[in-house]
Amino acid sequence: MHRHDVLILGSGLAALTTALKLADQRRVAIVTKRQMIDGASDWAQGGIAAAVDDGDSVDAHVHDTLVAGAGLCDEAVTRLVASQAREMVAWLTANGVAFTPDPQAPGGLHLAREGGHSRRRVVHAADATGHAVQTSLLDRVRAHPNIETFEQHVAIDLITGKRAGGEERQIHGAYALNKGSGEVETFAAGHTVLATGGAGKVYLYTSNPDTATGDGIAMAWRAGCRVANLEFVQFHPTCLYHPHAKSFLITEAVRGEGGHLLLPDGSRFMQLHDERAELAPRDVVARAIDFEMKKRGIDCV
Repeated sequence: MHRHDVLILGSGLAALTTALKLADQRRVAIVTKRQMIDGASDWAQGGIAAAVDDGDSVDAHVHDTLVAGAGLCDEAVTRLVASQAREMVAWLTANGVAFTPDPQAPGGLHLAREGGHSRRRVVHAADATGHAVQTSLLDRVRAHPNIETFEQHVAIDLITGKRAGGEERQIHGAYALNKGSGEVETFAAGHTVLATGGAGKVYLYTSNPDTATGDGIAMAWRAGCRVANLEFVQFHPTCLYHPHAKSFLITEAVRGEGGHLLLPDGSRFMQLHDERAELAPRDVVARAIDFEMKKRGIDCV
């Protein structure tokens, strides 16, 4: 049996950040079903939206987010995240992330523009921001004496109070399959964090990695937790299409820097669907692409 103060399931940016924030006061275990580097975080290309420029503001960031969310965002949560974005960029920089600089910019960082934003506010590390952040935080995690990592361990279920002989609505850790030994191991902890990502792989077409199978959501549901908003699955509008190969994501920054979506005859179409054209929010762009493909019987744009 493994015993820690905090058990974190998953190894993406949420998991690594949580571990580093807690590890100075607690013993932390990170359990992940593949390698620590695997997952959607490492695949992220574009960057992190934050109002770091003197001409930008948290209010403007919140406004753009609420508009892109079509009125469905929780405004309090939106404001909380937007107001902390600048601080988190500084924290990531302090932890070794080398964002692309711009000596001429007031904040010293190059800012890109992406769909849904009214101005440039996307901090990035070239075109591989997720990898830059993930590898930097992984270095910190591996160097921390209070963090222990367990790769190739598939979390099976949470240890509920009922299973442990205590109160039913308590969680005491998780069971995980060690893929190397084939044995199920017990990870006991006073606190358990689910940072297991989404469930994109329930769909035939997704830009998510194969690890996005909704394990954490299912475990939480079985343990009696409330789950909400499962219908809100965002589909990234642009991937490279090839009829005989697996598609891969094309960063939104391509459209942010002026890239156009074209029909087979070379004509643009996004302006027919939204006045923001290629810089409309992702759901608008994805629906427009889907509409044109079905209307014209084509495999891609």
